[in-house]
Amino acid sequence: MTPLADAAQRLGQVSDTPLLDAELLLAHALGVDRKQLLLKPPADVPAEFEALLARRLAGEPIAYILGTRAFWSIDLDVGPGVLIPRPDSETLMDAAVAHFRDTPGPRRILDLGTGSGALLLAALDQWRQATGLGIDSSPAALAIAQRNAERLAMANRAEFRHGDWAAGMTERFDLILCNPPYVATSATLGPGVAEYEPHTALFAGDDGLDALRRLAPQLPPLLGAGGLAAVEIGYDQSDAAAALLANGGLSANLARDLAGRPRAILLTAC
Repeated sequence: MTPLADAAQRLGQVSDTPLLDAELLLAHALGVDRKQLLLKPPADVPAEFEALLARRLAGEPIAYILGTRAFWSIDLDVGPGVLIPRPDSETLMDAAVAHFRDTPGPRRILDLGTGSGALLLAALDQWRQATGLGIDSSPAALAIAQRNAERLAMANRAEFRHGDWAAGMTERFDLILCNPPYVATSATLGPGVAEYEPHTALFAGDDGLDALRRLAPQLPPLLGAGGLAAVEIGYDQSDAAAALLANGGLSANLARDLAGRPRAILLTAC
């Protein structure tokens, strides 16, 4: 058995994608990308590979081990203290692209609970004429978001600010993106999630809706004419989330992810 096959077999106990994880870890240890690894498998496996493998076997998320995560059209730095961006959140970007398809696109973008800056920076990459503001209550997350903006050459268009959601804000935005915590405190999550990722970015009270209760009255004054607010939700929260968010002159529609599950509430002015 090759070292890669052996690693994949061992990772089967902690990962749904053991071979992919093994390939990514070995590529990282070698200092190459995965495509290079597959095109030219190494004759020798570096000692660092076993150390990386041990971290993954202990349950540490692959994104934290590698220090990066792909999202939409960009690659982001991630690390402890910031939620790992997930493909489900790209549902918000799909909805925004569809909303602005026949327009020049948004000029001003707000990302509430920005974390790594994933949604804001993906939107700024999509609409190069736009500028944006990311708000988060975590200094650690804001530091990573700022680093991502600088690495992606967007620091002149992206501002990051410490805040309590949109409290105290009066500016209007064309596009508002938000991936709030929406997991119920009693919920069971996949391996390595609750153990490693920040609880403040995951959990939102007994029913997972506490953050939406805070956001609901804050959003209507911030959304400009013809704009869109896209808020990520749990797959079983569509009715309750829509009822909470459709207020203050906003109407709510549902967006589904690639698996067909409810994933976002889309808000527009009535």
